[in-house]
Amino acid sequence: MNRFNKILIPTDGSENTKAAIAQGLELARLMGSKVTALYVVDQASFVNFPMDATVVSIYSLLEKEGKEAVDFVVKEGEKKGVSVEAKVVEGNPAKKIVDEAEGHDLVVMGTLGRTGISKLLLGSVAERVVRFAPVPVLVVRAEPPAEEKE
Repeated sequence: MNRFNKILIPTDGSENTKAAIAQGLELARLMGSKVTALYVVDQASFVNFPMDATVVSIYSLLEKEGKEAVDFVVKEGEKKGVSVEAKVVEGNPAKKIVDEAEGHDLVVMGTLGRTGISKLLLGSVAERVVRFAPVPVLVVRAEPPAEEKE
């Protein structure tokens, strides 16, 4: 079996990523791996807006959301005795995750938060990461709501 010394866990802070975070941290605990929790502030959100106070405040809000998302992974890692480095970057989520994967042995990710028409037009971040990442990618499906299980 491959030794995964460094595991990358991308998160967008949504419920969809919690199962992947749990799986990635448990794998890291079992293998004695180090983890990087990554949040990407999506620049596509700002393309059509002039740079004014509103955009700056939206960016600050997304940055805060990112810090909270990676801090959640750090806290969950502490509970399991796993060392987690928190990282918030900006750019295209799929590209930044693939770029960051270079320095890791495995990517463990959920199906990130885009749904509906946004997912249809922009494509799946997880699908792009699977296609282009230089290392293995484990995609963990979020637990469907109880009404969908029936």
